[in-house]
Amino acid sequence: MSDPDVMPVSYPGHPVRIALSRYIIGPEDAALSFTQRLARENGWTAVRAARVIEEYRRFCFLAVVAAHPVTPSDAVDQAWHLHLTYSRDYWERFCPDVLGRPLHHGPTAGGGAEQARYFDQYADTLKSYESVFGESPPPDLWPSADRRLNDDPRARRIHPRDGIVIRKSILIALLALAALAGGVCVFLWQGA
Repeated sequence: MSDPDVMPVSYPGHPVRIALSRYIIGPEDAALSFTQRLARENGWTAVRAARVIEEYRRFCFLAVVAAHPVTPSDAVDQAWHLHLTYSRDYWERFCPDVLGRPLHHGPTAGGGAEQARYFDQYADTLKSYESVFGESPPPDLWPSADRRLNDDPRARRIHPRDGIVIRKSILIALLALAALAGGVCVFLWQGA
């Protein structure tokens, strides 16, 4: 599989790929590691956070070798956002020593044209991922472009300390049980 928009690389022996594989985000002696913090802040298991970090490394590699702008998945974007908060590490060590170039985060300015541009960039990122790594990206961490960028725009993040998330099917079952229990109580009350 070949993508004309990706510069030829000698993967996995490419120097940036090697540097990424050895790079540890943040201080190595921190009581709360980057992986632990990413897991905690997103309500993920340590295993999922570690998988996301590996995909973040792959995304950063694509940012260096792809001949087009790349767009991360939502999970990878969470890792990138957190990495940016380690600003000295990101700008003074990661970008110059690991990537060999700056990697700026450019959020959308909004609007239909921007939505279309990001949709195309993300779709191109998925194609380049397959071309460079020789496999499809894991769909639980890299959803399709349609799902990534066209799902409900009103969606919001909910921190586990602030609320709970219940599947619609479970909520409907609970409401049905509550209605049934209410009907039984009214029946019993009227029969007394």
